[in-house]
Amino acid sequence: MIAKIWKKVLLFILIIACLFNIVTKLVRKASLERELESSAQYVVEQQTQNNI
Repeated sequence: MIAKIWKKVLLFILIIACLFNIVTKLVRKASLERELESSAQYVVEQQTQNNI
């Protein structure tokens, strides 16, 4: 009986860990995308200012 409970508990922990991993990757991807966009915008602005 204890073995069945431990299997369920470990399965639950595994599912939570997987969900946490997925959410973390999505958040980091969104942050990286914003960072790259702002960096590209900065470079374009600098090139525009240098050409004036």
